[in-house]
Amino acid sequence: MADELPEGTSRGFDPMGTGRDTMFLVKRDGLHAWKNECPHWANTSMAWRKDAFLNADGTRIVCAAHGAQFDIATGVCTLGPCIGQTLKRVSLIDLDDGAVAVAREELETNT
Repeated sequence: MADELPEGTSRGFDPMGTGRDTMFLVKRDGLHAWKNECPHWANTSMAWRKDAFLNADGTRIVCAAHGAQFDIATGVCTLGPCIGQTLKRVSLIDLDDGAVAVAREELETNT
């Protein structure tokens, strides 16, 4: 899966089967996984449309609800109403076949 995501892009996922993307991946100088929730507004999806989590040049994560911008590697808000707050990271597990997985417990408890 990691090699299926082009550099500089993002994609949402619903690993818990909730009916909405509860996490997303960004591939930019590595693979970064985040919960799909803005720290400013709980339970607010970050994407403005399916898989659209990044600004136009792909250098920052952007919250569609209020335009807050976040560093891709650290998740720290650098612009907007939640400056200094951080997205919730989702740890990735590398599998032998090149795929990645997340621990179900982490998604359930990392809220």
